[in-house]
Amino acid sequence: MTIPELRTLDDFTLADLEAIRVLLRGGSVVDWHRLNFADESEAEAFVRAQEIDPDDPADAARVLQVKEAAIDYLRRHFDFPVPKPVAKRDLVGLLMLASSKGHRQICACAILKVMHIIHHLEARELLFLLPTADEEVFQWVEQKVYHVMASALANDFPILEFIGGRKNKDSLYTKLLSKPDVSASQIYDKVRFRIVTRSSHDIFPVLNYVQHSIVPFNFVIPGQSTNTLARFHEYCRSEPALSQHIPHMQLPLDLEDGLSPIDNRFTAPSYRVVHFVADVPVRVPDKVLAAAPPAVRSSAIRSSSRPSSKCSIERQTRGTKRAMQATRLTNRVRSSPSCIGSRWAVSASPSGAVDAKRKGRRPGSPRRPLLVVSG
Repeated sequence: MTIPELRTLDDFTLADLEAIRVLLRGGSVVDWHRLNFADESEAEAFVRAQEIDPDDPADAARVLQVKEAAIDYLRRHFDFPVPKPVAKRDLVGLLMLASSKGHRQICACAILKVMHIIHHLEARELLFLLPTADEEVFQWVEQKVYHVMASALANDFPILEFIGGRKNKDSLYTKLLSKPDVSASQIYDKVRFRIVTRSSHDIFPVLNYVQHSIVPFNFVIPGQSTNTLARFHEYCRSEPALSQHIPHMQLPLDLEDGLSPIDNRFTAPSYRVVHFVADVPVRVPDKVLAAAPPAVRSSAIRSSSRPSSKCSIERQTRGTKRAMQATRLTNRVRSSPSCIGSRWAVSASPSGAVDAKRKGRRPGSPRRPLLVVSG
């Protein structure tokens, strides 16, 4: 796995800014009408961030299978015309078409959205078929996250603190007792991570790093983000490097005119955070597939599964910390990896801090399949 470098705001592309925006507001990429990749290298980096290797024959076969199933669905149920030049494009080619204009751009977006749904459902099914305990899946997630964050700390990224951990059973009991509207399937922080940045100006670059290496933007689960920290429109307008992208964004900038209300009565009013829930792609080890029943091993060639994770960005005024949210896939294909549910929190205290937390569940998919777990 190649670890991306930390980008400054001057290096941000329109795609980077849209990705952070969907994370902060808990939007859905399925509702997007276009992508914004500037070139094939940016699109390929996005694909690799999802544990999909375009150069691996097994991954390429998985992507092709999902793409053909998506096109067949569109033609079968909607009589949707897909031009042959579009149908022949590989994943990176479809992403680039979806970032262009015209009829082919619309076709590429439709195909990618259906591919996302197909891959998501098959990955979820594989997750529950594999004979793997939650504890083992948690370890896959933690290994990936710690590897990525260790590289960040070793390269002196603007991160003051990084903490990972698992919620113990007593904490789970307490949460379910104190929140009557929450069920066990809605607890996203069994595995959680917190990141503290040096200053509030480091939040966007650090989030961008996390999205490029751990949680791609299409893994964000709509409606699960809380932002009591960063006013997106004010931040963009105050930074010349970001303000140049404002005219090209999909939605009006004033859509996020305010901050999210605090929906947790156990959270102090002074607590500031941006949290989100997301799926996190991880490869299912070969030894796990080898121990699975033949039917599961064959299904792993057909599908992949992924776990979900939660992330948050927080600002602390009194030393309080927290995080939350989930993500979903869309407008993009996830092939042959698996994802694990987790919660992330990123916060910036007066001195600067970013928090990240995460949770997990089970496995499944090709090459070393990917797994997806939510809840």
